[in-house]
Amino acid sequence: MDRKYLFTALVYAIVGLGLGIHMAASQDHGQLVTHAHIMLLGFVVSFFYALCHKLWLHEANCRLATLQFYAHQAGTLVLLICLFLLYARWVPEPVLGPILGIASVTVLLGMLAMAVMVVMRRAPGD
Repeated sequence: MDRKYLFTALVYAIVGLGLGIHMAASQDHGQLVTHAHIMLLGFVVSFFYALCHKLWLHEANCRLATLQFYAHQAGTLVLLICLFLLYARWVPEPVLGPILGIASVTVLLGMLAMAVMVVMRRAPGD
């Protein structure tokens, strides 16, 4: 699972940096919120999850780890796409608001699943 998270973290970093470079070159910072979410939720959180799996959760419950991975990735991807559409003013907020809410809750559920895996992890020597 750590390699999957590392790979997705790097993909999000490349996309986020590309968007940041585009905003700087065009001097249009309208996607600043989207850029920040790509870099933090996509890159940083995915990288953090990769570290957690590599260092502590290598024996984690496979089903819960898989569910957690897909909850985080699906929620993050939908959230980022909706933010992009919202800040590009291509789709109005009343349409995207409920989808953003569901995506945010999905990401939160992924975070809660990670917390459960960490709590369930036995300390060395137990």
